[in-house]
Amino acid sequence: MTTTASLAPAAAAVLTPWGEAAEGLPGAAGVNLPKVRGFVGSRFSPLVHAVAASCLGAPDAFAATGSPDAPAGERTGIVLATQFGDTTTTDTSTQRVMDGQVHNPLLFFQSVTTSVLGHVAKVYGITGPVSCVSGTTALASEALAMAEAVLGSGDVDRLLLVGVECAPNERADWVHTTLSSGPASGPDALPAGDVAVGLLLRRATGGEGPVLGRPVLGRPVPGAWAEAFGWLAPLVVAAETHAGAAP
Repeated sequence: MTTTASLAPAAAAVLTPWGEAAEGLPGAAGVNLPKVRGFVGSRFSPLVHAVAASCLGAPDAFAATGSPDAPAGERTGIVLATQFGDTTTTDTSTQRVMDGQVHNPLLFFQSVTTSVLGHVAKVYGITGPVSCVSGTTALASEALAMAEAVLGSGDVDRLLLVGVECAPNERADWVHTTLSSGPASGPDALPAGDVAVGLLLRRATGGEGPVLGRPVLGRPVPGAWAEAFGWLAPLVVAAETHAGAAP
C-alpha cells in the first residue's frame, strides 16, 4: 500500500493484560473493563471501546473540536487492525451451535469484527470512513499504511487507528503454529494476552516533533514488550513515544 501522508499523533492509549502478566508494561488493564451495551462475554469489544474513548475523550468534548462547516464526526475515520478478531465470541458461538444449544443473537452480532466500531461511531457521531485490516505479516505497518491512505484522501481531518487482539485460544494457537511451520516466512507473533492500542492520528503539518510513518515502526522493541504485545508491539512503542514514556 502506498504511503500518502505523514502522521502526527494527537492522543494514544494502551491497554494490556492484568496481574503478573502486566508487570513492567504500560497500560495495565483491570480484569473488569467498563461494559459496552449489547456486547457480552468477551474483552475484545470492551478493549476497543476503552482505547477509543481514551483517545477521543468525552463525546461532547469531541464534538466541540469540529466546526459548523466541518463537524468532528463527519471529518473522522476509523481503522481497526487485528489478526484473528474476536476469537472468544466466534468460538463460543460455534461451540454452542455444535452442542445443540439455542443460538444467542448477541454472539452472532458481536462476532462481526467491526460491530463495536458501529457502537463507537454512534456514540461519537462519526460518519467518516470505517475500515478493518487483517493479515499475517507486517500487520502494524499495513494498519499504519491504511491510516495514511485514509488521511491522505483529504476526506477526514483525524483518524482513529485501533490495533487489538484477544489472548490466543486453542484455535488461534493451532492456526498460528501451522502457518509458522510452512515454507513461507511465519506470521507476526501473537500477544501473550488481550491487548488493544489506540492512536488518534492527523496529518503532520511540520514543526511539531516526531511524526509517525512506517520507519517509526522499525524502532527497536524491548524484548519484554515484543513477547507481551506480539505484532502490536510497534504500535505500543508509537503510543508510548507520544506519551513520552517509551523505553
